[in-house]
Amino acid sequence: MKSITVQELVSWREEGVSHALIDIREPYEREVSHIDGVHIPMEDVLERLGEIPEDIPVVIHCRSGARSAAVTHALTNQYGRTNVHNLEGGIRAWATHIDPNLEVA
Repeated sequence: MKSITVQELVSWREEGVSHALIDIREPYEREVSHIDGVHIPMEDVLERLGEIPEDIPVVIHCRSGARSAAVTHALTNQYGRTNVHNLEGGIRAWATHIDPNLEVA
């Protein structure tokens, strides 16, 4: 399974690397805070698979990286997606290393 750190994601953004960011947290979590990207709750990922690009890197994130790791694993192993990356540590890592003012639900 591919993964990416929050620091690498920041570098991608600064360098203009084309990518999609998918937030799989619950709606109430996203209401508290987000780091942009598309919101597709974990339970909706399979029915909204067509919304997840196949031609650019995709970064999946959740609160801590556990749920996004499971989704990344499934997309890679069951659906053959080779372009998906888990955001290590999720939005909690973002709050710790990138934006300490970000609230995390």
